[in-house]
Parts: sequence; structure tokens; C-alpha cells
Amino acid sequence: MKNQETDTAASVGPKPPAGVLERGISILECFREDRLRMSLRELAECTGLDKATLLRLLGVLTRARMIHRFESGSYAPGPALLHMGMLYRSTFDLGTRLQPVLHEVMRQTGETVAFYIRSGEERVCLYRENTAKEVRHHVEVGTRIALSAGGSSAHILLAFTGGATEHQAEIDEKGYAMTRAERVAEMASVALPVFDGDGTFLGAMVVIGLASRHSVAAQRKAAEIVRHELALQGFSSKAPSGWSPVPA
Repeated sequence: MKNQETDTAASVGPKPPAGVLERGISILECFREDRLRMSLRELAECTGLDKATLLRLLGVLTRARMIHRFESGSYAPGPALLHMGMLYRSTFDLGTRLQPVLHEVMRQTGETVAFYIRSGEERVCLYRENTAKEVRHHVEVGTRIALSAGGSSAHILLAFTGGATEHQAEIDEKGYAMTRAERVAEMASVALPVFDGDGTFLGAMVVIGLASRHSVAAQRKAAEIVRHELALQGFSSKAPSGWSPVPA
């Protein structure tokens, strides 16, 4: 009897919220990057709502353009959410959104993290998070370095602003540039491009550490951490489809 009760409880699914507004929000929260389209059955399983209630709420959200319904009967986030997301982004300046990424990447990798933009033939550090380790590569905001001096962030900035770099093939294939003792002896770095949610190229984010402790495997892991943390703040390290660099 006990097992039967357990199986019955498991089949009920999540308990739906009591309020109408909370129920609508629970529908929107079902969508994720790995499930952008969902059927009525999948939404019912995700929210715990019965199909009659779900259809009524989906109708309201569809009319508000927060949900899009395809002819096949599946549902996806609607264009109104994009508009609201853009309003959210305009509420905060770039540094407010990027700084949490820098901090979290530094915390997870234990290495210095910086964000550079291109200014003419130089790269300029706009934001940075220095590691607390005694032996480190220290970066200061406002630092200007010639692009010709090298470094992984320089290669990213060149590749995505119409310049030439010997790391182009690596960037095209792997989405990052990796260097070891190229500009500064004993230092290793990996850099990725940063795109805003509207597809605008913003700059390069780089993780820099001692080559003796920042192995190639650690550099690859750092690249994955950067990708993940950028996505959490609405950025991307991948150029949108059809994007082409704008010469600096």
C-alpha cells in the first residue's frame, strides 16, 4: 500500500501555484535554452496545471505576445519578452552586468579576469577582477596595450573587428584564442568574444594566470566557465547567425 501511495504522489507532478499571476509566471518559467518549444502536455507536466486552465492562461499570454503558438500546436516564448529583456538591459550599464561575470569567473578559476575593448590600434581594459593570489598578473582599469603586442584578448579583438590574426583558425574552430608566454613570459591566457543579447560585439574577456599553474586543460576549463557565466547575465560568446565583423 505504501509503495502504491508513493507512485501515486510521484505521478501527480508539481503542485500548481494558487494565484492567477503566479500560474502565468510558472508557464513562462518552463521554457529554457534546451526546451524552447513545448507542447501542451509538456507544459501541463511542468506546471502541474490542468489542461483547461493551462489553455485559458496560454490564450491570455498569447494575446499579450508573451507566448507564441505555432500552427503545430507547440508553444514558445513570445516577442514581448524580448522587448522586456531589452528594457531590463537598458536599466543597467555594461559594467553592472559584466562585473558579476568577472567576479564569478575569478572565483571559479582562481585567476585574474579582465574585459578589453578595441580603441584604434590598442586594447583598453574597462573592467577587471584581480585574483587574491600573491603571484599573479595584475591588471588595472584603463590600461592601454598595443594590439600588435599580442596576447589572447588582442587576437579576439582583431578577429572580431576586421583585423588579421594568426589565431583566426583557432577562433573559428573553438570560439576562443589561447596563448602561452606570448606577450608576458611565464603567463598563459585564454580570451573569448563577448556579444550582447542583441548581437552587438562588445569586446574580449580574458582569464590570465601563471603558465605553471594555468595548464592548457585549465585554460579550456576557464573558457567553458566564461561561456556559462556570460550566458547567465544575458551575454554570449558566440557570434549570431549571419554576423560579420565591422572594421574598427
